[in-house]
Amino acid sequence: MRYLCQVWFEPSEVEGMASAEKKKLDRDSLAYDEDLVQSGHMIAAQALQSPKSAVTVRVRNGEMSVTDGPYAETKEQLGGFILIEAKDLNDAIRVAAGIPLARMGSIEVRPIYEIPIEN
Repeated sequence: MRYLCQVWFEPSEVEGMASAEKKKLDRDSLAYDEDLVQSGHMIAAQALQSPKSAVTVRVRNGEMSVTDGPYAETKEQLGGFILIEAKDLNDAIRVAAGIPLARMGSIEVRPIYEIPIEN
């Protein structure tokens, strides 16, 4: 099964880190990604730019609106994702617990929904 691990954290916590701490977090994250490649869990992983660079798009009654920034009214913001292959939810949770940013934020683990195609 495939699972999406959404990496949520407060940007101010990362922005407040010393340069050496940020570099270590980056190294740890890249090393963990490599571990996931080696174990066969990794499908894709990407870090996201700051929420300040985001836009939110909505279409209502055929009209499109675009708003600067994320819409979420929360301190934690989506900072990246890892799409993994795991044998079950427990395996996906174990993988998510190893993500370095789990130590300062949270990882939402969600199964991928396979859209049924009827012929």
